[in-house]
Amino acid sequence: MQQLSERLDQLEFPANIFRLENGLTVIHQYLPATPVVVTDIWIKAGASAEPQEWSGMAHFLEHMIFKGSPRVATGEFDWVIEQNGGIANAATSHDYAHFFLTTAESYVSDTLPYLADILLHASIPDEEFHRERDVVLEEIRSSYDDPDWIGFQALCQNVYQHHPYKRSILGEEELLLQHTPHQMRCFHRTHYQPENMTVVMIGGIAQEVALSLVADAFAEFSVRSECPPHSIEAEPPLIDIRRQELQLPRIEQARLAMAWLGAGSDCLVDGIGLDLLSVILAGSRCSRLVRELREEEQLVLDITSEFSLQRDSSLFTISAWLESDNLQEVEKNICDRIYQLQTKPLSEIELARAKRLLCNDYIFSTETPGQLAGIYGYYNTIATAEQALSYTKTINQLTASQLQRIANQYLSPERYAITTLVPC
Repeated sequence: MQQLSERLDQLEFPANIFRLENGLTVIHQYLPATPVVVTDIWIKAGASAEPQEWSGMAHFLEHMIFKGSPRVATGEFDWVIEQNGGIANAATSHDYAHFFLTTAESYVSDTLPYLADILLHASIPDEEFHRERDVVLEEIRSSYDDPDWIGFQALCQNVYQHHPYKRSILGEEELLLQHTPHQMRCFHRTHYQPENMTVVMIGGIAQEVALSLVADAFAEFSVRSECPPHSIEAEPPLIDIRRQELQLPRIEQARLAMAWLGAGSDCLVDGIGLDLLSVILAGSRCSRLVRELREEEQLVLDITSEFSLQRDSSLFTISAWLESDNLQEVEKNICDRIYQLQTKPLSEIELARAKRLLCNDYIFSTETPGQLAGIYGYYNTIATAEQALSYTKTINQLTASQLQRIANQYLSPERYAITTLVPC
């Protein structure tokens, strides 16, 4: 598998990137071995694009897109996709919204125009707006039945005190009840414009055919509008330990979550380095915290570490499930391991093992058209698509001294946010 990662390092970017006259970006990769085509449309219109008083608008709009357009009746899109054996879905984050469609190659021309039309010309009818708002409100209410969701959202509000990343993507019930269809139409026509979109098409469809289909389907955009002005305030560095404890009924095990601010997409090498450090700390059974705290000392039921690369201040987290009596000791042990990363270089054996794990995970995540479309669209939305292929090369080039520098710059045993959930 090491040979596979080295071979991947040497490849040129396998897809072709085009910019249409209207500003739309198109990424195409021909995979002749598959009859399936995945079209993934990424828009720079996530929760961070919302004015604060419009919190939850991006995710709500994701729902309303599927309610049709002046030329596509409510329910017609779903019927067309199902009749052609396709699958369609969508997702929203802080940095983006994306809508993806999977069909056989022979049905792309029958389905893509419908997806493009509801994306570009969403009607957002008043009656459907009020009906679907109840669905979103129920989604918000049900999320509060999940203690892990509650803990993560509390942690985000703890670590991000200025940036929109602190807000829930789902929004707040009180603010959602104040939203109007007119406001949503304004948000849609502001952000669902060609310069904010990337259309990724991967699979058994020739380049000329793909470009022609996309150019025709995405030729006419809605008349532009403008949302109320808002600015994104950079999140200042943590200067101390921010503690937060929540007492929840109906939980048997305590939760501990610690967070540090990491590099944004403009410092991709540092971000990949933090990804590697997360594997070293708690990314596998051989990782330091998993081996010591779960396998040997049995202080936790489970412990994980994750780095989430975002456009701005990214998030490095360590989460554990444990008995309440062990909270203080586990936090101290985590801080000790962070300090070790800052002060003692990694051994060649440990570094090589972590690199191999991360490279293998990346390779396994690029096996299908859907996975490739997701990676290209994601990177092109927060950085550039070509940088997706530099991932394994960057990992293999990182040295122990570089990782020590990254640990000192972003991770600290004296500056972090911590949120604990305990049974009440």
